[in-house]
Amino acid sequence: MTGSNPPFDTHVRRYGKAAIDEAAALIGRGLPVAIPTETVYGLAADSTDAQAVARIYAAKGRPSFNPLIVHVADRAAAEAIAELNPIAHRLALAFWPGPLTMVLPRRADSGIASLATAGLDTIAIRCPAHEAMQALLAATGKPLAAPSANASGRISPTRAEHVLASLDGRIPLIVDAGPTRRGLESTIVAPETDRVRLLRPGPITAEDIAEAAGLPIASAGSGSIEAPGQLASHYAPSKPVRLNATDRRVGEWLIGFGPVTGDATLSAAGDLSEAAACLFDLLHQADASHAASIAVAPVPDTGLGRAINDRLGRAAVRE
Repeated sequence: MTGSNPPFDTHVRRYGKAAIDEAAALIGRGLPVAIPTETVYGLAADSTDAQAVARIYAAKGRPSFNPLIVHVADRAAAEAIAELNPIAHRLALAFWPGPLTMVLPRRADSGIASLATAGLDTIAIRCPAHEAMQALLAATGKPLAAPSANASGRISPTRAEHVLASLDGRIPLIVDAGPTRRGLESTIVAPETDRVRLLRPGPITAEDIAEAAGLPIASAGSGSIEAPGQLASHYAPSKPVRLNATDRRVGEWLIGFGPVTGDATLSAAGDLSEAAACLFDLLHQADASHAASIAVAPVPDTGLGRAINDRLGRAAVRE
């Protein structure tokens, strides 16, 4: 990706009508703005405007082969830009609005900028549940491309201050609606006629998807990049990360879970939903600490724990 954004005086506005009106006006000018979803804060721009989409990539420093998720207000808006097979309809009915992204064939007349899909003939699409993103979709009347609002490959933002620390001066506006509820990026699937391929685990578990679809869940497959979050190194702090730690070594900031206590804990009770909501916030805290490295206690690799461990595994990979 070439080019760069002009320097901005980044403003943080509390969520409300005035903030949404300002955000919609900026998007109308082809600029990206940070807005919360129920998963993480996203960096939203008009997905039908190639220059606006390019500004997302430039602000994040994101490689152009990594596609973006396009957010829509409802299933009708999804059908205007993508082809939904019967399984996709079933999953949309079960989980939209909510933290499920589906990779679907892109309609030839979708109007979506090819850069948003990284030139693929598929499109990653989601109907978000958060009131702020839904308000922005309504105010713009556009499908909005919105990857996480952070520098590419780094820890995803679950608070406005995370966005500001990462993208200050790169974007004009952050809409602050407090911490996000889910704390992990959406589950991504590719629904097919006889199976559903899981491209990225997330808040909606593979078991829930299999039950709703009435089909088996298969792994991603080819190894090529089909959707966001598939790079080996992703969600990464600036410090080394040690996983499955049951104690703290010298120089480490320990993130606990269950019986393993630490400088902070994902969940003292061993609750995976609480752990998911806290994960990125605690990684941000650990990265900002004076410790030289980060250690994370074991998290069960079942249900929502699979998504947590997916993020931790990618965070621990050093480029």
